[in-house]
Amino acid sequence: MADPAPPRATLRARDAFAITVGIVVGAGIFRTPSLVAGASGSELAMLLAWVAGGLLSIVGALCYAELATTYPQAGGDYAYLRRAYGPRPAFLFAWARMSVIQTGSIALLCFIVGDYMAQLFDVGPWSSPLYAAIAVVALSAINWLGTRQSATVQTWLTVAEVAGVLVIVVAGLMFAPGDIAPVPGSGGDSAVGLILVFVLLTYGGWNEAVYITAEVRDARRWMPRVLVLSLVAVAALYVLVNLAYLRVLGLGGMAEHDAVAAEVMGRVFGSTGAVLMSAIVVAAALTSANATLITGARSVYAVGRDFPALGFIGRWDARSGAPRAAIVVQGVLALALVALGAFARDGFEVAVEYTAPVFWLFFLLVGIALFVLRRRDSGRPRPFRVPLYPVLPLLFCATSAYLLYASLAYTGRGALVGVAVLAVGGLLLLLLRPSTRPEEASP
Repeated sequence: MADPAPPRATLRARDAFAITVGIVVGAGIFRTPSLVAGASGSELAMLLAWVAGGLLSIVGALCYAELATTYPQAGGDYAYLRRAYGPRPAFLFAWARMSVIQTGSIALLCFIVGDYMAQLFDVGPWSSPLYAAIAVVALSAINWLGTRQSATVQTWLTVAEVAGVLVIVVAGLMFAPGDIAPVPGSGGDSAVGLILVFVLLTYGGWNEAVYITAEVRDARRWMPRVLVLSLVAVAALYVLVNLAYLRVLGLGGMAEHDAVAAEVMGRVFGSTGAVLMSAIVVAAALTSANATLITGARSVYAVGRDFPALGFIGRWDARSGAPRAAIVVQGVLALALVALGAFARDGFEVAVEYTAPVFWLFFLLVGIALFVLRRRDSGRPRPFRVPLYPVLPLLFCATSAYLLYASLAYTGRGALVGVAVLAVGGLLLLLLRPSTRPEEASP
């Protein structure tokens, strides 16, 4: 299917950096450190886990950097899966991403915005879903206006988010009262597998940067640097903020408090700290939600471009430089999930959480695709090659396979929700006929 208005390279490297950092540093860093501390036998083990998580994420980023620079197309994982396995497995991934994973993430992030905005400005029992819906509409509207506008908003949101996390770091390391007595940990054995699940969940989202590769200026040069440097920055930030948590609460105190960041800010600044913490979480959730909207719309667009029956979402608006129809469809789906969450909040969160096995399955398939495409497209120029091939790609695949197993083990029968989502996508494939791209006509 011809693309009358393909994506244009309008984004700078710093825009891609802001999107990557913004989507990774989400609300998770304010919650998962408590779970990691509870599973860690010592402070050193906990800190090493955050360093290891950063290193494993960088290994994955190096694999994605080769794919992104070799195939600089809109669609990210979808484009790589299509080239390696064909359009139908790629559609199943895009379907799961469009129907639950991405839109569900947007809805949940906006619910976090709603929860904390309700603490700042309560407008009644429906405050949280109301603020969540406003966030979805506002961010979708900004993205609909154009890529330049959404990237500018993303840059400023990322600055606010990182500044907020640094406030916690400074508060914990420099302004904590001297009479605070941190609570020591249990000193037991560390549950390494469980720790990695939580840590890598908090690092999750870095791969979203590849969805904008086609729109980044000189992408073949800058995307490897953006992926690696953004994760180095995030890892440094995560280690620092965990040091601040330890300084004030200790390992045992971190494990006892679900909202570790709020507890730290409350102890250092009192009631003012609680208000400031709410504002920091709102900024973090908005940052991740906007980045998710940007990258999610690109995968929706890629599906519409490849399946004529869905061609209406595969149109790129030349004037705004954005996939406007895909943005609208994604926003409507996210709003529908917000409405559902307003009435069945717990069930909604569990349903989204249980799509983790589907996510890790396709992550593993992308890692394997690197080997497939190295062999199949051996003569294709590769501006960037994964160092220490095949060791690092094998490590990435092994990590993804382990997390697929771990997510299945921890969700149990709930994993059937993800399987049901894929089954619906399989039924749709019976009705949809993919187009053949000219570059895929030859082996």
